[in-house]
Amino acid sequence: MDSPDHPPTLSVLLRRAVDTLARAGVADPDVDAELLAAHVLGERRGAVQAAMIRGDAIDPADAARLDALVARRATRVPLQHLTGTAPFRHLELRVGPGVFIPRPETEMVAQLAIDLLKAAASPAPIAVDLGTGSGAIALAMATEVPHARVFAAENSVEAYVWTKENFDLVGADNARLAFIDLAHAFAELDGTVSVVASNPPYVPDAAIPRDPEVRFFDPPAALYGGADGLDVVRVLSVVGLRLAHPGGSIVIEHGEWQGEAIRAILAADGWRSASTHPDLTMRDRATTAIRP
Repeated sequence: MDSPDHPPTLSVLLRRAVDTLARAGVADPDVDAELLAAHVLGERRGAVQAAMIRGDAIDPADAARLDALVARRATRVPLQHLTGTAPFRHLELRVGPGVFIPRPETEMVAQLAIDLLKAAASPAPIAVDLGTGSGAIALAMATEVPHARVFAAENSVEAYVWTKENFDLVGADNARLAFIDLAHAFAELDGTVSVVASNPPYVPDAAIPRDPEVRFFDPPAALYGGADGLDVVRVLSVVGLRLAHPGGSIVIEHGEWQGEAIRAILAADGWRSASTHPDLTMRDRATTAIRP
C-alpha cells in the first residue's frame, strides 16, 4: 500500500501502469509506461529502466503525475500529446492537438528525399516539403543536407503553430517556412527545385482508421484525401512538375495499397521512372519519379 511513510517504488508504479495500458488496448504498454515515467522524471528511458532495477522509490507528487498521465493514455490520448514531443530521425519535434504526429515509417520517406537531395548536381540544391505538418521531412532535409536550401509549406492554422515552433527550435538557417496552400506554393521557385517531397493526406474518405489515436486525435485534414485518398496526390503531381527542374524528383508518401495508382497518376502527367518503395516492414510506403 502506498503511503507517505512508504512511497511506492518506480517498478511497482510501472507494473500498475503497464497493466492499466494493456487493458486499455495500448499496443506497447511497457514502452509507453516507461516513456511517460521518463517524461515525469525528466530522464531518458534508460535511466527509468535502471531505476526500476535498483528498486528506486518515486516522489509522491511525481507518482501522482504519472498516474494521471497513465489514466489519460488509457483513454487513448496519443503518447506524444502527453509528452509534447515526437522523435523523428535525429530530431525531437514538438507536437500536440492540431498537428499530425510524425510516424516512424515517414523516416524512410525522408531518407529517400535526403538521398535524392545529396545526389543533386547543384552545390546548393533546393528542396520543397508540401504540407509539412510538424516540419518533420523539411527539417530532416535541412539538417542532414546543410548545403541545401529547404522550403516548407503549411496552410493549417492549428498545425502551423507547431510547425513554427519546431522551425524556431531547430534553428536551421537553410530552412524557410511559409503559411500557404501547397497548390500555390513557391511560384518564385518554379523550375529550380531538385526534390519535391510530401506526406499528404491519403486515407479514403470512407475509410475509418483502426487506432483511436489516429481516428480521434489526428487532424482530419491531414488524413483524408477524397474518395480514393488521392485527391491531394493529383495536385502534388501537377505542382511538382511546376516546381522541379528537368531531372528533379518527387517523393510522395502513401498507403501500402496505393503505389500502382500513384505511379499511373505521375506517368499520365509526364513524370518518368515512377517507382514505389517499401518501408522497413516491407509495406509499400512511398513513390518517387523524375521530371523529364
